[in-house]
Amino acid sequence: MLKKCKCNKCEPQKEASRKGIAIVGNMNVGKTTLFSRLCGTDETSMNFPGTTVAVATGAIRGTDLLAIDTPGTSSLFSSNEDDRISRDVLVSSGLDIAVEGAVLVVDAKNLKRSIALALQFAEYGVPMLIDINMTDEAIARGIEIDYEELSEIFGIDVVSTVATEGIGVSDVKTGIACMRVPNRLVTYPAMLEEFLRTAVGLLNSSDVPARLLGLLLFAGDRAACRYVKKHYGPGMLEELTRLAEERRKEIHIDISSFLTNLYNQKADQIVRQVQRVEPPTGSPFLERLGNWSMQLSTGIPIALGVVVLMFLFVGVFGASFLVEAIDTYLFQGLLLPLSAKLVAPIPWALFRDMIIDPDFGLLPTGVFLVVGIVLPVLLCFYIFFGLLEDSGYLSRISVLLNKVLSKIGLNGKGVLPLVMGFSCITMAILTTRMLDTKKEKNIAIFLLLLGIPCSPLLAVMFTILSGLPWTASATVFGLIFFQLLAAGLLAARLLPGRRSPLIMEIPLMRVPRFGQLIRRSLLRTYSFMKEAVPIFIIASVVVFFFDRVGGLTILEDTARPLVNGLMGLPEKSVQVFIKTIIRKESGAAELVHLRGSFDNVQLVVNTFLLSFMIPCLNAAIVVFKERGMKTAIAILGSVAVYAVLAGSVLNHVCRFFGITFT
Repeated sequence: MLKKCKCNKCEPQKEASRKGIAIVGNMNVGKTTLFSRLCGTDETSMNFPGTTVAVATGAIRGTDLLAIDTPGTSSLFSSNEDDRISRDVLVSSGLDIAVEGAVLVVDAKNLKRSIALALQFAEYGVPMLIDINMTDEAIARGIEIDYEELSEIFGIDVVSTVATEGIGVSDVKTGIACMRVPNRLVTYPAMLEEFLRTAVGLLNSSDVPARLLGLLLFAGDRAACRYVKKHYGPGMLEELTRLAEERRKEIHIDISSFLTNLYNQKADQIVRQVQRVEPPTGSPFLERLGNWSMQLSTGIPIALGVVVLMFLFVGVFGASFLVEAIDTYLFQGLLLPLSAKLVAPIPWALFRDMIIDPDFGLLPTGVFLVVGIVLPVLLCFYIFFGLLEDSGYLSRISVLLNKVLSKIGLNGKGVLPLVMGFSCITMAILTTRMLDTKKEKNIAIFLLLLGIPCSPLLAVMFTILSGLPWTASATVFGLIFFQLLAAGLLAARLLPGRRSPLIMEIPLMRVPRFGQLIRRSLLRTYSFMKEAVPIFIIASVVVFFFDRVGGLTILEDTARPLVNGLMGLPEKSVQVFIKTIIRKESGAAELVHLRGSFDNVQLVVNTFLLSFMIPCLNAAIVVFKERGMKTAIAILGSVAVYAVLAGSVLNHVCRFFGITFT
């Protein structure tokens, strides 16, 4: 709830200055995703007057406007509570916010139903912007939309987005600033037009658009009847009701269906003008492959093959080969030496170090880290993910594993983020955007942080464990698997929220259009980098100064009793964990360097904890960025507390039973 002034005199003045934009559209078109992209985590839930429904409001970043996330609606003439709220927000807001216009979010794959709704909203006579969302999914289905033609038809701006990736959101912000009133495009039968002219003449002093009010009265809307009775008296309501009833006698079907048919017919005409569909040609082999992918006996081997290919392309080629090549030849061989020469004339050592310090410097950890590690891995992932998406395989593996993942509070879509975690946890956290509910996103991130080791960390873990008996590897990876399963089952039952059913289309299996795939992957990568680079730069500067004022030393001294006393680890484990914050494999490499100071039990405990005790800086930043301050602190804090307890229990159990891994 918004915090309101307790003084009755000043409250109306305070609320009257609040201006907002309603985000409207059908169900499941991405309204809430767009709302979150526009407002970030700055949102407030407010109960809509006279209903049990709460709507979210939030400040649109970079503007003085509020966004209102309305429920999904199918028709303005429905008596459903959600539909009524979406309608009433624009006529009176009901939230003490002056609503100045609407962003109509459209599913690019189902253009007709959204255009029909746009035709209805045009009757409001308020400024509007059309946002064609999910354009990536439409392209994958061979759907092309002429945005310029659609804009010309309605007389307003039309933009396109992929809201889950943040693509095009800046265009929405720009479009909000210059919204226009859309053209009224539906021609009603003569008897209805006559009634509307009469209603407009009688209700022209209404705060609600008189033509819209007349349409609602014609449809027998109870809220419109109450409005007329309250503001014009029962006599006016009786007269208009009588006139509407006379006209309705000429219609032999339900009024709501009659009006809906009018809008659908016009929408169908518009869609034929602006949309072109070139469905991919089917292939008998690809069709059989698609069927095999959903059958348990053949689907599991195919899925394992896809996982191996993803690991090779994203984990080995992207996270190892490309990252190492960029670091060796571009950064270490060129940019870092060049940067050192450029900053050498700076007379203040502190500022030189702030820029090029190898551990916390702005360039090494703020720019080069995200560009040299995140960018190539993310681009490789988007290419591979786009390949699965465009080929039609993604929906099939989701169906295949839906029952398994339902046990841990996810649906079939959760398979990709979890698999991606073995390549890069940071990128895997970003892919949780594809999940439908907050609960599913939180569970997936929780599991990713709790123990799925990324490929660079896995490589170093294998190096550590290769010098120990096989029982050490079995203990480490067995515990990781067990805790993931147990945590998933527990989180599914304890976390508030719901698990969404798996509802998705099963498109034809097809060969992707690689040109479009590469362009879309580059655009997605650019969109993320544009947001992420400033965050990484700020984080590196903060950590640098925290280290220079002695913060990391104090942290090491403070953590020593916990690490050495409770978990039974050497004091040098503290510096292993600190380096883990920078990069997981950096901490693991430090453990390899210091392994002579550890006994075998301590090596097993440390290796186990490295996989989940402290996320790397990249992953932690992305968690805060994706889930907000409160949720991120709750997830990271619970994982850290559990890690301390789990490490302590593992150490003491091994000591108690005399397990030495020798």
